[in-house]
Amino acid sequence: MRDINSFVEAGVIGQFPGGIYPPEHKQPANQVALRRLPLPDELILPLRQHIGPSGQCLVKAGDTVLKGQQLTEAVLSQGLPLHAPTSGIVSAVEERPTAHASGLPELAIVITPDGEERWQKLPPLADYRQSDKATLLERVQSAGIAGLGGAGFPTAQKLARQKPIEYLIINGVECEPYICADDRLMREKADEIVSGMQILQFISSAQRIILAIEDNKPEAIEAMKAAVQGIDDIILRVVPTKYPSGGEKQLIQMLTGEQVPHQQLPLDMGLIMQNTGTAYAVKRAVIDGEPLLERVVTLTGKQMQKPGNVWALLGTPVEHLLTAGEYQATDQPRIIAGGPMMGFTLPSLKVPVIKTTNCILTPSQQELPESGPEMACIRCGACADVCPASLQPQQLQWLAKAKNYDDLEQQDLFDCIECGACAYVCPSEIPLVHYYRKAKAEIRNIARDKAKAELARQRFEDRQQRLEREKQEREERHRKAAEARKKAQQQQSKASTSSTGSDDQPAQDKSSAVAAAIARAKAKKAAQQQQADNEDNKS
Repeated sequence: MRDINSFVEAGVIGQFPGGIYPPEHKQPANQVALRRLPLPDELILPLRQHIGPSGQCLVKAGDTVLKGQQLTEAVLSQGLPLHAPTSGIVSAVEERPTAHASGLPELAIVITPDGEERWQKLPPLADYRQSDKATLLERVQSAGIAGLGGAGFPTAQKLARQKPIEYLIINGVECEPYICADDRLMREKADEIVSGMQILQFISSAQRIILAIEDNKPEAIEAMKAAVQGIDDIILRVVPTKYPSGGEKQLIQMLTGEQVPHQQLPLDMGLIMQNTGTAYAVKRAVIDGEPLLERVVTLTGKQMQKPGNVWALLGTPVEHLLTAGEYQATDQPRIIAGGPMMGFTLPSLKVPVIKTTNCILTPSQQELPESGPEMACIRCGACADVCPASLQPQQLQWLAKAKNYDDLEQQDLFDCIECGACAYVCPSEIPLVHYYRKAKAEIRNIARDKAKAELARQRFEDRQQRLEREKQEREERHRKAAEARKKAQQQQSKASTSSTGSDDQPAQDKSSAVAAAIARAKAKKAAQQQQADNEDNKS
């Protein structure tokens, strides 16, 4: 940590390996002020909008809900509740397509807005420093806040980990082309973002805050510089424009000069990172009592006639955003959620905005041509040169195609941040990230199946041990019962023998007396007979 402190105090900016410089295309979307949209006809709220399990639904079709009312209850760790973005009627609880490349449906709550915007807010905690950290963590959790930078990890879970924090890093880099949601947010809500940063610092007990912004955002830099003026424990760092400088590990290396060790977390280095949008949402939740109901979404691309950034309620169908952006459809429409590097083509315009949706991109074919057919690798090594994680993308792709999952893990596949830099420079147009994502999913499925099998085996063994234990306990009870019965029988026999001996003695005495009396009678009779015989002889 001493080296990190020295590096930070020196005010220098480090470098990470690899990286690319794609066209930025931030304009004209970043030149237009944030605007709000009219309510859509319906809001579609998938129960799971973050990393982790979905919550348990608390409403049913026909229920009336208020804006900010809790719709789901988080029942497991890493779960987050969901709230009604506006007041209205729950028209359905059913499976709907969600914002995912697979297009697979997920259980969603569908709300028909009533236009009345009737609120059910959380109690404000304006003087948050008078609350304990557990109360603030509970507020962040109950507000349903997940990381708004793209990953969607529950913010409270990240803050709750008990390790000393030296630096809280606020990520305002937003390095992916086209996306400028955080840029506009920093320009227009700088003071509220700083308040959220300070709340996050208070909860995490971080010693200092580093706010990082890419140098292609001069207006945002000036706005945030003015907002942090006079706050000694906030350091503003301007980093050079390079993709993917907004990646967590890459930005940490630039700000601290140190790499996050393999299979470790920034937390192990005394660092924790949050996004500027997340900081703003935390401020709204704690000080204003508003759960996470909306987020800033960039509408951009050549086919968007009215590009810009909008406040989009969670659950807003993408087609509603396209109408607001005056999208002009083509014969082969392509709508991308996210940017051109890490985004994905939407399977339907009915999918909704969720907590991790930061951009809707509508490029023309000339602006962003679709990839051609995959060709054979020519072993040029360009992919390895630009990899920010210092991996061997070519080798990973071969292993992924061969389904050699053990070697993939040994080659640190999960260090890949899926930035797409390798695919961007590949002359053979190999969709490298596609192979990595598929391999990661397969490895996770295998690990999940192994875990299930191990759990089943453990349960079977536990059951067998329990049955064996119960059998031994029964046998022991039977043995003790048999011994008890045997002992009782022995005692009863002994008592019976003793009792029989006592009863026979009087009978024996009586028999002896009778025999003696008979003997005396016989003797007397014999004496009398003898006397009579003697008298006869005398006569």
